[in-house]
Amino acid sequence: MEVIGILLSLFLLMFFAYRGFSVILFAPVFALLAASLSGLALMPAYTELFMAKAVTYIKSFFPVFLLGAVFGKVMEDTGLAKGIARAIIQGLGKERAILAVVLSGAVLTYGGVSLFVVVFAVYPFATALFREADIPKRLIPGAIALGAFTFTMDSFPGTPQIQNLIPTNFFGTNIYAAPVSGLLGGLAILALGLTYLDRRRKAALAAGEGYGNHTINEPEIKDEAALPHWAISVLPLLTVLVVNFVCTQLFNWDPNLLAPFQAMKLPLVAASVKNVISIWALIIALVSGIILAIALGFNRLNSGGLAKALNAGAIGSLLAIMNTASEVGYGNVIASLNGFKSISSALLGIKIGGSPLVSEAVSVTTLAGVTGSASGGMSIALDLMAKDWLAWANSIGMSPEILHRVASMASGGMDTLPHNGAVITLLAVCGLTHRDSYRDIFTLTVIKTIMVFGVILFHTLTGIL
Repeated sequence: MEVIGILLSLFLLMFFAYRGFSVILFAPVFALLAASLSGLALMPAYTELFMAKAVTYIKSFFPVFLLGAVFGKVMEDTGLAKGIARAIIQGLGKERAILAVVLSGAVLTYGGVSLFVVVFAVYPFATALFREADIPKRLIPGAIALGAFTFTMDSFPGTPQIQNLIPTNFFGTNIYAAPVSGLLGGLAILALGLTYLDRRRKAALAAGEGYGNHTINEPEIKDEAALPHWAISVLPLLTVLVVNFVCTQLFNWDPNLLAPFQAMKLPLVAASVKNVISIWALIIALVSGIILAIALGFNRLNSGGLAKALNAGAIGSLLAIMNTASEVGYGNVIASLNGFKSISSALLGIKIGGSPLVSEAVSVTTLAGVTGSASGGMSIALDLMAKDWLAWANSIGMSPEILHRVASMASGGMDTLPHNGAVITLLAVCGLTHRDSYRDIFTLTVIKTIMVFGVILFHTLTGIL
């Protein structure tokens, strides 16, 4: 009965999320439903367990959500993001339209711009290019998703996206963990994704299908000359990457920095400096990028535009962090139930390859699919089982770096199921429906999920990180 209650709770959370209901409200509702079916006291389960774990997550990652959203909004409102997208798309031209859209999304994402901002920045130029090349518009969401939602989100070492940052808090790694495995896995996703999308383009061409007649959200790019030059626009992105690298790899942090705060017996203080170096580095890098972006694009902001951009970014970050924190709280309530012990034992019992990697990949990508959130699903899985996976890895001499990379890539596996917020936003911005374009997004979802296991096989055979 307890396992049935957990499965019922998971199904209802996924169903309501797909129907557009906020997980901020319904994650605790369905967590408490499962708790009640297991005989756990409701009010303590909510205030002392659900809320405590949600607050712990907010403490760790809110600065990154906040600054990442502000950076993205400043890049968007100053036209810097569109300046980069325009340069790449126009530079490659209509002959390589799909590649141009993919690369423009990839550059922005790897530079620290949020996925949602990338969609808005790239879409207007993608429509113009696809229309000129007479490529079906229904392929645009797949091209943007490949560039922004896959290899530069969680595979490439050093990406400042939250999906690459969360594992550092659990494994004591940094965002450059397992660089060879991540790079090879990411390049394979890119190559397979481009091959698939090009075959779709050729099939449409052979069938005589062109761009099509569309009236919903068909943008007109106005005043292109006013957009900043790409060489100027890219500087804030490079700043984020360089400052992040310096603070993570070259700067020697004092290992005793936390000692005075630990002595104060403050709640939620990190156990070691190594657990927070990546977060500190990204905070410094994003602040540097924001300052430079404002300086370069200030004259393109309308009166009051700076305050508007900063406020919009800050407010937008609240929804993102609260969604994910609610999912983390939900996962921890579920983990406390007796029925979950059999589920976790089954997941931990996956011993394919004699390492925790397959168990980790299956657990993370499954929970990411259920929640419709890469960061949310991974946070739940790591919060519940990271210590067991790390202990298992230590017992066989496995580096935590590969645990980091597999968790990060697996979070970007089945997360893009139909109820995923980024997928819904992408289709809405493009003026298309799931019926029009989700087939391509789902195929890319399958490709990136399979590639996680490809990376596991590569590491198992070679031992290379």
